[in-house]
Amino acid sequence: MTDSISPAQARRIALAAQGFADRRPVGVPSRRHLRRVVDRTGVIQMDSVNVLQRAHYLPLFSRLGSYPTDLLDHAAYRRPRELFEYWGHAASLLPVTLQPLLRWRMARARDEAWGGMRRIATERPDFVRWVLDEVAAKGPVTAAEVEEDARRPKTDWGWNWSEAKHALEYLFWCGDVSAATRDNTFTRTYDLTERVLPRAVLDTPTPTVPDAHRELVRISAAALGVAAETELRDYFRLPVAGARQAIAELVEEGALRPVTVPGWKPRAYLHADAKLPRRVHAAALVSPFDPLVWERDRTERLFNFRYRIEIYVPAHLRVHGYYVLPFLLGDQLVARVDLKADRRAGVLRVPGAWLEPGQPVADVAPALADALGDLAAWLGLGSIAPPESGDLASALGVALRHSGGTV
Repeated sequence: MTDSISPAQARRIALAAQGFADRRPVGVPSRRHLRRVVDRTGVIQMDSVNVLQRAHYLPLFSRLGSYPTDLLDHAAYRRPRELFEYWGHAASLLPVTLQPLLRWRMARARDEAWGGMRRIATERPDFVRWVLDEVAAKGPVTAAEVEEDARRPKTDWGWNWSEAKHALEYLFWCGDVSAATRDNTFTRTYDLTERVLPRAVLDTPTPTVPDAHRELVRISAAALGVAAETELRDYFRLPVAGARQAIAELVEEGALRPVTVPGWKPRAYLHADAKLPRRVHAAALVSPFDPLVWERDRTERLFNFRYRIEIYVPAHLRVHGYYVLPFLLGDQLVARVDLKADRRAGVLRVPGAWLEPGQPVADVAPALADALGDLAAWLGLGSIAPPESGDLASALGVALRHSGGTV
């Protein structure tokens, strides 16, 4: 490839880097397939919103199709543990091998953790030490269990649940405690990190901060394929100066190559091992928390697709809906669909569906209907409700009826 790549090439490189050019498994996906996805993405974002499915389960579905979610749960919360929770790109599941690369962030907890955590560490250090002792003596424990102990007369703390939670979250940020498990209500249990992570990880020497930043940018670059500085930095939420130094070193090393992409204002960096497939034959619903669309400006540059998550927008001001997923067909984001899992009724509801300008409805509607059928089956929902609104609703409804998916 030359020092200039076309927008179409950039798009296919990005999709291949994220695993969308890989063949889906034949049969039930295995731990090997999960590792392949994690190797591609480097990190899986977590979020508590459960209107459709927990955020961390969806990127694997987008790339593997229907898979048992226990596969991810076991990798994250059972031995031999391959993933752990920490602040990667927001709250995340990460390969345990990345833990040494994030110790610089743990060491900065007192300065960089959120206000409530910093306050309790500064104002109530004895309480924080007591909470750590509670975890050491009784872990794994939930915040509620620690709070219950804190209310007992012998401790005489007299504080509410949020104080115990703040202390635990500060210790989590420091790396002293880790997430041992999650239950079906998404409640986290905490234990000492030395009892959670593999010994080989704990014994890995701590890299220097510049070395850690460089390796995290290297992982980001491989996961993105081609990206601007902002996106390379944002992938693991790195500081500006550290990311810039890392990018410069990786360029000098030859791991990154500056390239131009017509229509891109920022300079792009191409990973040395990036693949450029001739075609991408994808058909996938993409989560709002998928790394493919994390950086909205990049999403617009790659796909000419303006995307904003509207969860926190008042209902009357939403343009497309509460939980809207882009639909990837081939190498284009061709539509978007607002979805909700009505578990009580056993129905996948479709509050809205919209076609992107210039996309052929005759191709998009049947493909999206098939994707919704796969999603409903994976979620254990027996049927799909007719789409309620949007310029794609009518055609999608017809396609769903033809496929036998709607109620």
